[in-house]
Amino acid sequence: MITRAKSLLIVAIVAACATGPEPPTGDISGTWGGDNSGLIVGDSGIHVHIGCTLGDVKGRIRPDDAGYFEAVGLYNVDAYPVDRGILHPARFAGRITGRTMLLTVTLTDTTRQLGPVRLTYGKEPQMQACPICRVTHSHLQRKP
Repeated sequence: MITRAKSLLIVAIVAACATGPEPPTGDISGTWGGDNSGLIVGDSGIHVHIGCTLGDVKGRIRPDDAGYFEAVGLYNVDAYPVDRGILHPARFAGRITGRTMLLTVTLTDTTRQLGPVRLTYGKEPQMQACPICRVTHSHLQRKP
């Protein structure tokens, strides 16, 4: 016979397993997916998609103790369907809480803002009409 305490323990274990893996502490890593958005960490940096736009941050990003982060990189708002090759200096900023990241990209030369988007650690990006890249783009890694 299962006691009430054992039942609660079983429910807690199942709930913990159902939420998925926790993101590693330290530098941002792995794949983060959302609706029509994604962030993928590669060997040389971080690659971001928000809709049919894309950008890169060279190197790693480490959130502070409260989960906030900020980095600079390059962003292409005309990447799809015809890439015009116009790269904008950009600020990538957000906060990680548990398995959730809120991310905003701001083009620093025009003040255009993309997001905030909600991303989940370990979830595949759910892109609509636009494809998602799996690697950082070397042409986006010039110094802003």
